[in-house]
Amino acid sequence: MNLYLIEPDTDGAWEPFSQCRPLAELRAGAWLIRERWEGIADQETSAIIAPERLRAFIEDCPPLIDARPIEGPAIIGKSSFAPSGVRPVLGDAPARLVNEGDTVGWWQPHGTTWAPEESEYEEVVDVDGLVLHGAYDLVTALEHFLMADAADFTQERSDPIPEGVVVIGDPSDIVVLGAAIEPGVVFDTRGGPVVVEQHSHVRSGTRLIGPVYVGPGCEILGGDIGHSSLGPRCKVRGEVTATVFLGYANKAHEGFVGHSVIGRWVNLGAGTTTSNLKNTYGHVHLAAGGGRLDTGRQFLGSIIGDHVKTAIGTMFGTGTVVGWGANLFGDTRPPRRVKPFAWGDTGERLKRESFLLTASRVMQRRGVEFTDTVRTMLESLYDRTVG
Repeated sequence: MNLYLIEPDTDGAWEPFSQCRPLAELRAGAWLIRERWEGIADQETSAIIAPERLRAFIEDCPPLIDARPIEGPAIIGKSSFAPSGVRPVLGDAPARLVNEGDTVGWWQPHGTTWAPEESEYEEVVDVDGLVLHGAYDLVTALEHFLMADAADFTQERSDPIPEGVVVIGDPSDIVVLGAAIEPGVVFDTRGGPVVVEQHSHVRSGTRLIGPVYVGPGCEILGGDIGHSSLGPRCKVRGEVTATVFLGYANKAHEGFVGHSVIGRWVNLGAGTTTSNLKNTYGHVHLAAGGGRLDTGRQFLGSIIGDHVKTAIGTMFGTGTVVGWGANLFGDTRPPRRVKPFAWGDTGERLKRESFLLTASRVMQRRGVEFTDTVRTMLESLYDRTVG
């Protein structure tokens, strides 16, 4: 069987990621959306069917292709749906994959061909999971999936619990896989398991509040970190709750970040803080796509695109969306919608070469080569966005 993922024609609800990153490469719980589809298909993704604007994307992901007929056996899944991990029962006839009435994909058996214009099959197969309506639903997915994702790790053989740590709750819900844990770390598993992946380092003075997933190569430098999923190679300190870090991001100082999505290669300066609850306790609205979007969520912080940098003491209002590459500083609070490549509070855009130089320095600090291919990708993104 082959697995293909199809990117939707996105609108403002998926800003700031929709113009520059396949939705399949976003994190829903402990895993990428792509990885969740691969789990139920028991198969790596053959390709992602994506619009032209994403073709410059070159991070470690499957090939990006045009829409075309696909020979079975194959699953074609929507990137705006995150499967739970329960494998569907697939029959011998072409079928729509459906979640609570919404079509989330297609099953194409051997000897048949899928085509977008001929895929309204009467046969349906129910698939368990969560339909995602925008980038803000990555927080919803965290709440929906993280407990079960972390619990799955408890079936693996964990390293022994290090000496000198404090355990509040069930010790069997602690999973340490080749990580360094200093004495004085607190594992609080009363709300769910705590998972720390290989090559991560958790410093004394940290309290990990389950469910929480710490991905490979992270540095946890102190503070209360809970109900969050940290992608690979992140540095995190302070108070963090219900937040998704896609990977390679820095929050190395104090400051509260809650119910937020943090893109790759982000650096949050000391004291950067997100508001995640309105004074009215009402639904959070986003300024997205030229309109006002009701997320239906009472708790929602900031959605921060890749390569964003914030100065010390930056304060984000509830439901702030920060575009790719923005470099924020100045005397005023950032607006609820920050343009890509914004330069401080000046109303200007970051210069192309300045952005590329900073990106190269940041990546090389993590031992990631800033290749000509990476440069070309970022140049294309900048030119397409700023012109």
